[in-house]
Amino acid sequence: MLRFYTFSLIFTVICLGLGAWYGLESTGTIGGMLSLLWIIVILSVLEVSLSFDNAVVNASVLKEMDEVWQKRFLTWGIAFAVFGMRIVFPLAIVAIAAGIGPMQALDLSLNDPQEYERLVNSAHIGIAGFGGAFLAMVGMKFFFNADKDVHWIGVIERSLTRVAALPAIEIALLLLGMWGISTLLPTEDALTFIVSGMLGLVTFIAVEAVSHWLEMKEEAARMAGAVVRSGFGGFLYLNILDASFSFDGVIGAFALSNNMIVIALGLSIGAMFVRSMTVHLVKQGTLAEYRYLEHGAFWAIVVLGAIMLLSAKWHIPETITGLIGGILIGLSFWWSVRHKRREDALNATSPDAG
Repeated sequence: MLRFYTFSLIFTVICLGLGAWYGLESTGTIGGMLSLLWIIVILSVLEVSLSFDNAVVNASVLKEMDEVWQKRFLTWGIAFAVFGMRIVFPLAIVAIAAGIGPMQALDLSLNDPQEYERLVNSAHIGIAGFGGAFLAMVGMKFFFNADKDVHWIGVIERSLTRVAALPAIEIALLLLGMWGISTLLPTEDALTFIVSGMLGLVTFIAVEAVSHWLEMKEEAARMAGAVVRSGFGGFLYLNILDASFSFDGVIGAFALSNNMIVIALGLSIGAMFVRSMTVHLVKQGTLAEYRYLEHGAFWAIVVLGAIMLLSAKWHIPETITGLIGGILIGLSFWWSVRHKRREDALNATSPDAG
């Protein structure tokens, strides 16, 4: 098992080393340094606990990619996860919200963390609309599938499979939900929410279209006898999916610290472990062994998308989000174990078993 997490452990040691150096330089005391290191550790644990469903869903996509692209997701992809979402994304929000340049935003994050936090939080409605819409579509796509024949929560999932024959039914439901939430917001916030939600929906459709187009090209190349290394479409999809999962984690991190460096180090450690967990799930064949684990993860994503959309009106603590996701995945895992034991018992008692 260690081989799956070696890179993450090395990355953790480097981040904690940087955190210790920064803590000592900025506070000038051992106690201050240890306090910053503790926050970094808590943030990394929080990121992993909130993102286990992300790892399961990532694994469901990654298992269809060849080993080359799996490695690229673990290595190249970390640049998107760490530098893109944990550093550049919050700075971009501040730069846009305050109408300042990126270097000024960086200076603000280092020298006036309270104002930096305020500006990041001021963009919450737009983030909630975009991220919520994208994640909701990811989850609904899994269940609104006419070809889906394995069901965990049978009463609901069979019904969703049946209505999946109606074109774009999930898009209609999402738009109705977004409109309903927007009616509860002030006019200016409602416009921001609707526009950002529509952009999240368009982004999902665009990523799906690019992935489908790449798959068609790869299939045509295979039929022509060419050797194809499949994976760029999935790589693109996974990184945008990871970005959407990161929205609530980045915003929620300000509950523990408003220091950009501390937040970036803590969340980056968590992001690296989530990637290692993804590869572990793929290599061990966990999704195939535990029949309903994937279902639990996608239900958790639907719930997370709904919570993000609702958070435009009501504040919902990240601990509740993580708890609901953990319960759903835990239940699906237990259901999978129970199903596996029942199948093993039937196979053991069948006439062919002897």
